[in-house]
Amino acid sequence: MATTLQINGQARDVTAGPDTPLLWVLRDELHMTGTKYGCGVAQCGACTVHLDGQAVRSCQTPIGAVPAGAKITTIEGLGGTHPVQAAWVKHDVPQCGYCQSGQIMSATALLTATPKPTDADIDAAMSGNICRCGAYQRIRAAIKDAAGVAPAAPAAA
Repeated sequence: MATTLQINGQARDVTAGPDTPLLWVLRDELHMTGTKYGCGVAQCGACTVHLDGQAVRSCQTPIGAVPAGAKITTIEGLGGTHPVQAAWVKHDVPQCGYCQSGQIMSATALLTATPKPTDADIDAAMSGNICRCGAYQRIRAAIKDAAGVAPAAPAAA
């Protein structure tokens, strides 16, 4: 039975069953490989996409749970021109790069909901995204740059 999903502004017909995780529909059926498989249990954030603007883990989101007409946005849907992506390049964030699409999707959802985030806002929004390379300082700097928030002054010695 075919299901129609709204992905990156396009109606896409998919044939996967309702229990199939969105991640596998994106990667295997639609050949959209920007969203990565990391852990499979929604703990690492590599598979993060937006569902109606909210960051969700696609590895644990069955397509049967996606509301009719819901808008799904993947890293491909940002088009390479989003301010967060520009900040990622400016701050040379990626090392291995594997987690970066999930990191960027979480960061863009944060900035949509909270255009001028505090450190606590960034910590809360990004806490579910693991970077095995440890690029957290550059990730924070890129988010602040994209938001137009000045970095905190260094603590006095």
